[in-house]
Amino acid sequence: MLTGKQKRYLRSLAMTTKPLINVGKNGLGDTFVAGVKDALEARELVKISLLPAADDTPQEVADTLQAAIQGVEIAQIIGHTVVVYKQAEKKDHRKISLEVNAR
Repeated sequence: MLTGKQKRYLRSLAMTTKPLINVGKNGLGDTFVAGVKDALEARELVKISLLPAADDTPQEVADTLQAAIQGVEIAQIIGHTVVVYKQAEKKDHRKISLEVNAR
């Protein structure tokens, strides 16, 4: 569970990044979850954007990811954008989590 200070730090990092994954009319299938899982392992912080054609709400995307991926944290839901965080399993990929845990 992230503290408010940690979430604020993650939101500040996400503010300057572009959405890495777009959700469209194909929805939240297994390939979407697998793609998010791979992106989280590589980057730890992923920004997901919902396109106008998407049938799902940002809250549904967040709930789906929390149910499918163990240890994922929702840093922010704002508008049609969801920011998710998960500490990388490989120590080589842990860059953001070192800063988050220090806060």
